Amino acid sequence: MLFLLLMACLADVCAQQPWEPYLEAYCDIEEVEEEGYERIYETLCELSQNPFDINSATREDFQQLPFLDAIDIENLCAHLYHYAPMRSLGELAMIESIDHNKRQLLSYFVYVGEEKENSPTLSHMMKYGGHTITTTASIPMYERRGDKNGYLGYPYKHQLRYEFKYSDLLKAGVVAAQDAGEPFFANKNGAGYDFYSFYVMMKKRGIIKNLVVGKYRANFGMGLVLNNDFLLGKSGAFASLSRNQVTFRPHSSTLSGYYLQGAASTLQIAKHLDLSAFISYRAIDATLNSDDETIATVLKSGYHRTASELNRKNNAHQFAGGTNLRWRRGGFVVGASLLYTSFSRSLRPNVNAPYREFYPSGKDFWNASVNYGYSGSWISFAGETATGDCGAIATLNTLNLRLNSELSINALQRFYGKKYYAIYAQSFSEGNSVQDESGVYVGMTWQPSRKWRWSAYTDFAYFAWPKYQASLASRAWDNLFSFAYTTDKWEVTGRYRLKMRQKDNSSDTGLLYKNDHRGRFSVAHSSNGLTLKTQCDIVLSDFEETSFGWMATQHARYAFPKIFDVSLSFGYFHTDDFNSRVYTYERGTLYSFNMPVFYGEGIRSVFLIKADITKKLKLQARLGTTKYFDRSTIGTGYQLIDHSSKTDLGLALSIKL
Repeated sequence: MLFLLLMACLADVCAQQPWEPYLEAYCDIEEVEEEGYERIYETLCELSQNPFDINSATREDFQQLPFLDAIDIENLCAHLYHYAPMRSLGELAMIESIDHNKRQLLSYFVYVGEEKENSPTLSHMMKYGGHTITTTASIPMYERRGDKNGYLGYPYKHQLRYEFKYSDLLKAGVVAAQDAGEPFFANKNGAGYDFYSFYVMMKKRGIIKNLVVGKYRANFGMGLVLNNDFLLGKSGAFASLSRNQVTFRPHSSTLSGYYLQGAASTLQIAKHLDLSAFISYRAIDATLNSDDETIATVLKSGYHRTASELNRKNNAHQFAGGTNLRWRRGGFVVGASLLYTSFSRSLRPNVNAPYREFYPSGKDFWNASVNYGYSGSWISFAGETATGDCGAIATLNTLNLRLNSELSINALQRFYGKKYYAIYAQSFSEGNSVQDESGVYVGMTWQPSRKWRWSAYTDFAYFAWPKYQASLASRAWDNLFSFAYTTDKWEVTGRYRLKMRQKDNSSDTGLLYKNDHRGRFSVAHSSNGLTLKTQCDIVLSDFEETSFGWMATQHARYAFPKIFDVSLSFGYFHTDDFNSRVYTYERGTLYSFNMPVFYGEGIRSVFLIKADITKKLKLQARLGTTKYFDRSTIGTGYQLIDHSSKTDLGLALSIKL
């Protein structure tokens, strides 16, 4: 604490990434798995650290931003075509589809530069590019059972990043990451860190629209064939899906399970025609069957802390290659994708359970799809239909209507055959997979004024084949209503979500609906450098028995002009059991994502700080403590802590050269 207080006295401090409060209006934290949201967070951190010039931006540049839908991008491109160069971001107010929240978000990812300049030479970019080195560490103030006996490394998590960048035209970097408990310069980690990512990206060089070499992520169309990037949950996924895009981006994340490795590029081979292709070969972790030859499960956690986890490291290999031919003219787009994937060992998953019957099995797989769409100033539609060696069909179609400057309506239909599978598929779903699901989603956003924003959606899904914990055909119904009232000093938000899904009853004689009610209400006030926010979360889960939980949190931040800001939060939670658990999203240090889940009874406190010691040197810190009143230990297995409280310290240092 003395160290942190000393830092607070040194320089200007900020307790959070400034774009995060605006982003929360477009995503649902509870429905995105932690790894998925971590990918979103790290990508947006990267984009905010490297904003692009809006006057020289292309459609593909805007498609990097997950909160812009097809109509937003079409209207942005049309405005720039007719009125460029923009002199101020205030001109965004002239685009009706870009609401206040989106304008605020855009201000953190774009800037207004001078008029377009001639393409610089490679030697010019190498000479005048900038270098950034960032290192982060997470230090537990407690001891886990695995730290005493089980884990092969020390209990600290840390990472190192280096990046070279010239505008948005050239980028190169390396990321090295080490999870807590993993050996460092020992065992299979003789090269030091447990995970390395190298990448080089070049854009807008002649016919080359984008070229990535090294580790990267990719997305074709609407994700029915290929998407190892991210989605923002149901509310935010619609925006990215409606764009029906092709994306290659460097894998600058520390997550070791979600990337391709090799080369990928998009070429403009004719005026309205783009050809995208990639090739990848990488090592993967896998759980092997008893024959020690075939794969039971492909692992994506990236943990290599114990002897058994290290034995599974890189014990199989995966090849992937694919291409997409895409024609765009005006607002119309038509494309076709082809993907081939092969494993060094055959996939042989356990299919004894009915819900596993149609899991992919074998060594070689292929998928193909066609995608189509149109985007205009007030209407857009998009779709993709896919098949593969499975012989089944998957299709997804969206419609977005901007009825006026205040009201927009979204609709989405999907059908994923029970036998359909694609190794790299990720798209809109209730069942967390692009398989055995048909459903309809309808959403609405109404913004009658700058102060008020109302949104709601309803989503119905049907599963024709048994699912995990549902031994018969089942249904799910998801509903969300939210509002936000914002002025210069006040912000009041509220949301209510009812999620209903059928599951087996305790006697396995039939299905019952599990009803989860989740509500959140918050009030924030800002004045003279002081920001106070009070938030309350309530959960009611009903499935044979009722479980209730709640959490109240108080946030406070004070900004000392040109000196420092300090941010503190304190919360109390009380839930009956795990079914009424409470999710909380906490800001962390740069590239550090925190979404803890609380159940039982206890308190949570967090202290956040960021020091801009100079324009080129930044230091950040985060201290978080959880104290439980209903238990004497925390966690299980190797993660067990023989105490009722836990405290973590996070540090980050960034240097620009």
